Amino acid sequence: MPLLPSTVGLAGLLFWAGQTVNALMPNATLALARTEGTAVWPLSGLEVPRYRRKRHISARDMSALLDYHNHIRASVHPPAANMEYMVWDERLAKSAEAWATQCIWAHGPSQLMRHVGQNLSVHSGRYRSVVDLVKSWSEERRHYSFPAPRDCRPQCPWRCSGPVCSHYTQMVWASSNRLGCALHTCGSISVWGNTWHRAVYLVCNYFEPHIGLCADRSLQPVSEGSCVSLLFCPSPAHTLCLSLSQKSKHLKKFKKKQEQLLSEHNT
Repeated sequence: MPLLPSTVGLAGLLFWAGQTVNALMPNATLALARTEGTAVWPLSGLEVPRYRRKRHISARDMSALLDYHNHIRASVHPPAANMEYMVWDERLAKSAEAWATQCIWAHGPSQLMRHVGQNLSVHSGRYRSVVDLVKSWSEERRHYSFPAPRDCRPQCPWRCSGPVCSHYTQMVWASSNRLGCALHTCGSISVWGNTWHRAVYLVCNYFEPHIGLCADRSLQPVSEGSCVSLLFCPSPAHTLCLSLSQKSKHLKKFKKKQEQLLSEHNT
């Protein structure tokens, strides 16, 4: 597993390179420093364990993660022409939970990685909110500029060094419009050779996955401009676009709300 020290902790950019122990995958991981003293849906063919116990993430945390992602997506500069509005996906969340409970500091499971993007974060010590666990992902934007990206690609494939921005590019990948995350407290977890105790492990799965920066550098997370014709902006002030399927749901919700307001007005 690559080792990248930084002022806020350790970060590693992983790219798929095979089945070896040091294999690098097209996703990203982030370990926060410990504090002392404290279409055809690709997932349909994959088996995701069903859990009867209570989920390890609250509705408030779900909302906070989703709102933060959409805030970051709406804040890209220059504005994006095809940035889709991100929604919560329960199947992605269940697959994230199934992996988080394994307390393995690596991307997985391998059969899922062909279909989804994945960001990981782990923290041990003083309390951090769920948004605190992902803020460092968005802060990587300082290493990335559009349309001429800075060189945020680490030297790959076996050991990566240099600025990392793959957490950020996954967050703002235009077609990544589904998010599902899970939190799990691990009694112990091995983080790059060190054992962390009582560590909070966050796994976020995305669909569609972004394209790893070790791949074609001509590929960009977004297109510059306003919403393209195949997408729908609910209002001029709305900087995120809805896909056609989201548009249908949005219009139904809007119509229902209008009918409710008219009913209340007439009574």
